[in-house]
Amino acid sequence: MPRIGVYLAHPQPGSFNHALFDTVVHHLRDLGCEVLAHDLCAEQFSPALTADETETVRSATGTHDAQLALHQAEVATLDAMVFVHPNWWGMPPAVLAGWVQRVLAPGVAYKLGTAQGEPEALLKAGRALVLNTSDTPADREEVEFGDPLQSIWAACVLPYAGVVDVRRIVFRTVTDSSDETRAAWLHQAREHAAALLD
Repeated sequence: MPRIGVYLAHPQPGSFNHALFDTVVHHLRDLGCEVLAHDLCAEQFSPALTADETETVRSATGTHDAQLALHQAEVATLDAMVFVHPNWWGMPPAVLAGWVQRVLAPGVAYKLGTAQGEPEALLKAGRALVLNTSDTPADREEVEFGDPLQSIWAACVLPYAGVVDVRRIVFRTVTDSSDETRAAWLHQAREHAAALLD
């Protein structure tokens, strides 16, 4: 049974991001997956990397934060990951950026100090799906900004930890979208989530 972590980063209950999250979680469970679902804002996951945690990374003694320890233990066991979040200033929301910095830490997601001098990826999750919402039209995103979220997930973060198959879907523009359009987007989200199992 595939084990998939699904992570939501949006503070407003009832948002379209929540609808995407719920749709993906339920669909993957219906397909027989073991889904570890985390609404990071509802769980009040703290995004702040502490001085103690940086000392812990250097000394390899582990964390004393029970919530962080749970996320780190879980992410090491996943077969795939799904991230659901809006595009805010070309970045994930702070809670998810902090999750990356705190959870995908040395000793958990990668190892430093190898004989080759290159980081060694540690995660077994080979695939990830990133579902983004945006109010920026695609042509403006690419021409003016260069699609920074694509670089963040597909170049800077996930491959470093061993996730080499990074799929990203953007639903836009959300603010002026109709109910029919949103229903079609939810159908697309189900299809892309199911494709993680192929």
